[in-house]
Amino acid sequence: MSIKKKLPLIFTSLVLCILIANSTLHYMRSKEKLIEFNEREIELITQEVSHQVETSKNGTQFVEDIMARELRTASIAIRNVLPARHEDVTNEQLVELAEELMVSHITLFAETDDDIIGVKSSDPHQINISTKEWIFWYEAFQQLFDLTPVTVEEGLALPNYWSGPIEVASSNPNHTDKWGYYYDGTTNYMIDPYFRDNQVLEYEQRFGPGNAMERFRTMLDGVLELTVINPKNFGQETEKSHKNGNTFIRIADQPIWYGTYDYGNQPFDAQLVQTAVKTGETQKYTEEVNGELVTKTFVPINTDTQDPYVIGVTYDYSLIQKELDKELLQHLVLAIPFIVMVLLTSFVFSRSITRPIGYIVEKVNEIAQGNFGGNIDLKRKDELGHLAQNVNALSKSLQNYVTDLKQSQEVIQFQAYHDPLTGLLNRRYFQEELEQRVISAKETGETVAILYIDIDRFKDINDTFGHAKGDQLINFISERLKNCLTIGNSVLTRQGGDEFVILLSELEEEEIKGIADTIVTNIYQPYLIDGNEVTVSASCGISLYPKHTENIDTLMVYADGAMYAAKKQGGNKVLLYDEEISKEKKKKLRIETRLRKAIKNEEIEVYYQPKIDARTDVVTGIEALLRWTDEELGFVSPDIFISVAEETGLIHPLWEIAMKEACFQVNKWNEKRVVPLNLAVNFSAKQFQDAASLVKQVKQMLSNCHLAPENFEIEITESTLLFNSNETIKALQDLQEYGISISIDDFGTGYSSLSYLKTLPIDCLKIDRSFILDIREDYSNCGIPEAIINLARSLRLQVIAEGVEEEYQKEFLLQNQCYHMQGYLFSKPLNKQDLEGFLDRRDG
Repeated sequence: MSIKKKLPLIFTSLVLCILIANSTLHYMRSKEKLIEFNEREIELITQEVSHQVETSKNGTQFVEDIMARELRTASIAIRNVLPARHEDVTNEQLVELAEELMVSHITLFAETDDDIIGVKSSDPHQINISTKEWIFWYEAFQQLFDLTPVTVEEGLALPNYWSGPIEVASSNPNHTDKWGYYYDGTTNYMIDPYFRDNQVLEYEQRFGPGNAMERFRTMLDGVLELTVINPKNFGQETEKSHKNGNTFIRIADQPIWYGTYDYGNQPFDAQLVQTAVKTGETQKYTEEVNGELVTKTFVPINTDTQDPYVIGVTYDYSLIQKELDKELLQHLVLAIPFIVMVLLTSFVFSRSITRPIGYIVEKVNEIAQGNFGGNIDLKRKDELGHLAQNVNALSKSLQNYVTDLKQSQEVIQFQAYHDPLTGLLNRRYFQEELEQRVISAKETGETVAILYIDIDRFKDINDTFGHAKGDQLINFISERLKNCLTIGNSVLTRQGGDEFVILLSELEEEEIKGIADTIVTNIYQPYLIDGNEVTVSASCGISLYPKHTENIDTLMVYADGAMYAAKKQGGNKVLLYDEEISKEKKKKLRIETRLRKAIKNEEIEVYYQPKIDARTDVVTGIEALLRWTDEELGFVSPDIFISVAEETGLIHPLWEIAMKEACFQVNKWNEKRVVPLNLAVNFSAKQFQDAASLVKQVKQMLSNCHLAPENFEIEITESTLLFNSNETIKALQDLQEYGISISIDDFGTGYSSLSYLKTLPIDCLKIDRSFILDIREDYSNCGIPEAIINLARSLRLQVIAEGVEEEYQKEFLLQNQCYHMQGYLFSKPLNKQDLEGFLDRRDG
């Protein structure tokens, strides 16, 4: 008889006794614990749902106020665009304007003898709608038309503006809206932009209690339904509103605020809800509803406030019995240890089985300890014999697997800690080694240094020679770095791209700086790549443990910050971290954060500085300049926020602000002028990184604003020509052929070169204000301005001087035939309104 037939006879009787005993012992205890667990679970659910409801109330009110302010901004924009009379406005205009301002609809309301009605709207339901029945809404409208502050408590009141609370739209109850109403007396109508449906309800749909309630319902077995009940209206006759021919239920009057009420037993439930609110105690009962036996629990919330509510939990009571059955099954499974007793008994009767099993176990243990390749010599034809054969096969397979695994691990281990291009250690190894060295330094008191190295303008190498040659240069640099590190306590790693990080310890600060200087000097030596001599420099930042910080992550950040500070100072430099670097980074980060917000909220202003023909004292053009005054930072100099914008990629949206507003405004002024004004706009070198796209944008903006190309001038600095030079030159040529003038701004302060003045598409040179300010009343310090004027004349280029502040400076320039000027002598940069007054005085 086989093993399969010998043992079941003994096992069956013993296992049956064990299962019965074990199940009886635990059944009653499990039932009690399940009931307690169910009560705790319901308590936790109601706590979380009530928290979600309160959070949703606060968050929704905050979001509603934000939407109210956005609608006021939209109202002012609408007022600036539309005619002052509603008779001159079309509904189609409002549809287009609503799409442009990203609001759902726009309605214009006007006063009649005894009402205020919708006269024009992008929503057909709003046309001719009466507001006389709108209770406090109508009161707010009257106060707006009287140009008095709105005193209605509901909603949000601002100067000349009131925003009603979120509510079902009486003109079309299928929608829920958030309205804003604006009237400042300059029009014969009140402006009403509003958001609808998803725009209004998005916050509550995403962050309201509904998601949490649905999550509980789907994730927790037994929770059939969660309901947030309005005790004022639940079980009562629903209070309906009748307005403008429509019947609807206001949001506050709905009996169910959140969740569902599919397991309805309303008369009895309403009684328990009222009892719960009055007593402040949880009410529950068990009954069959919708063909299922359920437990319904009603938990009162905020009973001591004016707006109490009740959370209802419908629980599948039959689940408790299912859990008891499950517990019974688990107890049966836990009875398996009793089977061991049966196995011991079986050994008495099956010695012929246990001996070979012991032999096999011994060999399996050897395999488990890693002794592969051994064979079990067991000549049997039953199940144990087959098992021995399988163990032998497994042992042989494991031996082959381990051999292959060791070889693979060696490759993986190398790849895990080395850079594939240079073979240097990588970021992962550096991080682990840094942690170990810092631990050691805490005990010994030694210094640990991080040298963060970045190759200056490495991108130009890739753009010029291609990435393959760039990789070749990286390998050359890594070899020089290795040759510079002859001491045994250094670790050289490649972080990626053109960045290297070196870890040093057991050295003094001066020794560390000496090694860094040597590295930067050696990197600056020429390289020979395919017969071309290439020279690159490097910027190196140093941070020290524990001098600068004891935090590992911060130590790395400090080294990186010092490196970028070195790069900002022109590169090819070593800088040791100091606190000013962190302060500068934090200051820039704060400016960047506020600048992003200012761009988003349209807080950047465009100012204009006139350009004068000093011979006739006539305004010939204007230069568009950006100004920013932040509510936290105050006035921020353009030199500061423009440089931050160039570093962070915000320069393009700033440029778009200047282009769109200035081009539109100058075209508007030129419509009334006999001799049109020329507009000059500054372009950043960063914008020419995608030169072809920039050309398309400029042409499109000029076309959209109807500004003639011959009345537009681009001002670039000399540094622009150092970046992507071929593409930049091609772009400038395209723009010049289109009719646009090209000026070199701040001429003489950058990388001036006579060669590019002869070959590039340039129309004008602007003498930098620093040279003009140097001119004294006796005409001393005037050599550079005079040289630039003569240079421009010889190259047949126009010339203009900026920063003219004194009369004698003007006279000097006129004597030297530089007739076009700008500066505080004539006018400081002005906003739109002040410039209009300036032009009127000049033209008058």
